[in-house]
Amino acid sequence: MTATETDHSDSDAAGSPDSRSEPDSNSDSEDSNATGDPFAGVRWTTCSLDEFRELYWEVIAPRLEAEGCDPETDRPSHQWFREEGLRAFLAALRRHHDRSFGEFWREDLGLGGKSGYDWATDDPDTRDALETFLDRRRTRHAVSRSTIETKRRRLNLYVRAYREANGEDDLLSPVAIDAETPTHEAVGACYAAFDWLNGRDYHARTKTRVRSVVDSWYQHLVGRRLAAVNPATGLHEEFRWQADDSDPSPLAPEHVRALVRAAESPRERLLVVALAAWGLRANEVASLHVSQFVRDVADDEVPYVTFAERKNGPGEVNVVYGLDALDDRLDELAAREEWSGHLFPTEQGAKAHATRETIWSWFRELAERADLPAEIEGERPSPQLCRRYWYDTYTSALEAVLEGLEDIAAEQGSDDPRVVLSNYLSEERARKVRREFMRSELADAFEQE
Repeated sequence: MTATETDHSDSDAAGSPDSRSEPDSNSDSEDSNATGDPFAGVRWTTCSLDEFRELYWEVIAPRLEAEGCDPETDRPSHQWFREEGLRAFLAALRRHHDRSFGEFWREDLGLGGKSGYDWATDDPDTRDALETFLDRRRTRHAVSRSTIETKRRRLNLYVRAYREANGEDDLLSPVAIDAETPTHEAVGACYAAFDWLNGRDYHARTKTRVRSVVDSWYQHLVGRRLAAVNPATGLHEEFRWQADDSDPSPLAPEHVRALVRAAESPRERLLVVALAAWGLRANEVASLHVSQFVRDVADDEVPYVTFAERKNGPGEVNVVYGLDALDDRLDELAAREEWSGHLFPTEQGAKAHATRETIWSWFRELAERADLPAEIEGERPSPQLCRRYWYDTYTSALEAVLEGLEDIAAEQGSDDPRVVLSNYLSEERARKVRREFMRSELADAFEQE
């Protein structure tokens, strides 16, 4: 996963390879394809990426040219592959080389736009408008790279929802100043996309943030006279998604970086890691003991910290980032003549370890030294905000994983990549992918340039 996952035995990616129902692209084409199949004679099991490239130019490119498309710039959609009877190409590419067509298009054919991002639209004007909006945010608003990528994923989720709901991936023409589309239809198409999104299992906070960035994008288009109307204006009143009122506001990656820079000791750095990279509660951090960490794990697993008692019972939290901070703190504590094994021991008093209140006090001092705002979205910086940051990062990582599975979902005839996550990936593979994304997200926030 992009640091820790809550329960070591989580089941959100459960699934068995035995339950797969995808076409068997392991079998050779000459044995399974009907007469006239353009791929007859192709042995997918031994087909190299070089041979896939040849097939693209020899089989797929001529068909695109026959339809008036440029095979070097007009990337064919999954729908086009289905209509042309060429889905075997996509299935074999995925199965034997772990490549989506978007990855193959960019990395192996060397084609694609300036961003190289696999947008859920083949319309060049829409892609350009999306990229220009993000580029303006990066250069003129001094937004961090990780924040830009998060906005990109949320915009792409909307683009996909728009395409699925309306059967159209040109988002620019309906709102253009010279558009032939009536305004009420352009607004209806935008609302239909959010109806589609609303029917999926996305968290209220995720849908709210998608709505926010979509509204900003359309407003950007209106401001640059590329659109006559912002169809997302009334979404707030139409869709009143409510996140849990008990959830505090999130920290941003730049706030976490400021905390890391301000940390002056291994104790303070571990404090930030335990709260924001492991997602622990303040009382759990206060009582952490070296014996809770399990590092002798199988090659395909990650170290984890165990809890005999948590809010919801016994549990384990995976640690995919921050072991270096733990080791630095252990080295510091090992130099003491007497040490109980607690990572945050008290200097005096009856208890062997710090209290929840002490953790809050340490964090507040660090936040002040890091020059964090007095309030972040109405909340004073606190350990709770760090825990919320961890959850938000986990959600962002899961969204990124699901986005990467959209190509497979399309190959299976599904409009929901969660079906692939639960049914077509082994539990071990799904966990590994999530952890990789989670580790990348945390490294971007914690590691200094």
